[in-house]
Amino acid sequence: MRALGSPAAGNYGRFGKLSSLKDALTTPPKAHEVVHMLLEGHGAVARTARGVFPLADEPTADLLTQRLTLHEQTARMLRSLLEE
Repeated sequence: MRALGSPAAGNYGRFGKLSSLKDALTTPPKAHEVVHMLLEGHGAVARTARGVFPLADEPTADLLTQRLTLHEQTARMLRSLLEE
């Protein structure tokens, strides 16, 4: 973020305010719910990466491509767990 001229969030409170994902539940979720939460999180990261891709310079686009691939592969794996 600093290389792009923006200050990085320096603590968990700031990260939480910047996050588009909800905090985890206060009671331990069941395994099926955890898979749904993970799927939602990976999908949100992939959508965000796709949304900022047109704004990225070449090195950032390369990083986004790598992260997008990882999150989309993980989302596919999680979806397959829900299909069983």
